[in-house]
Amino acid sequence: MPEPSRPVHILAFPNVQLLDVTGPLQVFASANVQLQENGQTAHYSPRVVAAQDGSVVSSSGLGLLTDPLPETASDTLIVAGGKGVHTALTDQRLLQWVRAQAAGARRVASVCTGTFMLAEAGVIDGQRVVTHWDSCARLAERYPQLQVDPEPIFINRGKLWTSAGVTAGIDLALAMVEADLGRAVALAVARDLVVFLKRPGGQSQFSTALSMQHATRSQDSRFGDLHAWILDNLASDLSVPTLAAQVGMSERSFVRHYRAHTGNTPARAIEQLRVEAARRLLGDSAMPIKRIADRCGFGSEETLRRSFMRAVSVTPQAYRERFSAR
Repeated sequence: MPEPSRPVHILAFPNVQLLDVTGPLQVFASANVQLQENGQTAHYSPRVVAAQDGSVVSSSGLGLLTDPLPETASDTLIVAGGKGVHTALTDQRLLQWVRAQAAGARRVASVCTGTFMLAEAGVIDGQRVVTHWDSCARLAERYPQLQVDPEPIFINRGKLWTSAGVTAGIDLALAMVEADLGRAVALAVARDLVVFLKRPGGQSQFSTALSMQHATRSQDSRFGDLHAWILDNLASDLSVPTLAAQVGMSERSFVRHYRAHTGNTPARAIEQLRVEAARRLLGDSAMPIKRIADRCGFGSEETLRRSFMRAVSVTPQAYRERFSAR
């Protein structure tokens, strides 16, 4: 068979994050299947490549068969991430290969902490980029020339694509397939893989609830339980007296300890959780906005609109038009 026209090289290394490699790899492979089932030629030639000869072992302990670093140009170069990336950064031959490939590739991308490799190679200076939320501060500190945005699932600026942690590589690859082959093919791939065709990269890479859980897990477990209760009762009375009673504290003590442990006021936290719930419903359902406002505890469309403008800088209707999966 003739070689497909678009070589996709996914760079791996010892201790690579397995899903950073296999997630995008499967998306491109499934896109080929979709085309071939419709009598068309495979569009991609996806390959896992590495500086090591023959194979690398991922951080999960599973080995990956790899091809040697190709001398031919990549159409799309994707650098995976994982615990081993910081050791890989010391390999000058590998960095030189990344520079050469990035110069000639139509598209250059990173998944998770693979952004560190692109930064160390000097191919993304001055760019707005993202990485796994837990590594954003480290990336910004080590490479102050970058504009590190911790929020999005992925960012696309021209030929450069960077994505957040682990499964965000699937979002990134689906977006690439959509750009290359259209929404219908990308939807078919997403359906085949039993995942959502993710919304544009501006969607947050981590949830408010998860962030709150992370902030309180080593502090006061009562607040973690409280957040779970709030999520089940967004349309209820969530005033300070109600919340204080829920955790068995006086109102003054509750407000003081909550802010000390979470860095947030109760009112602000409630608004963030309600906005996040509304975002999900706006993106994933056809529910009328007035009903969403009631269901999420805003009481009125106007209150929802004001909260949305503060949190997301767009109206609920504009958010639905941009991010709806329907």
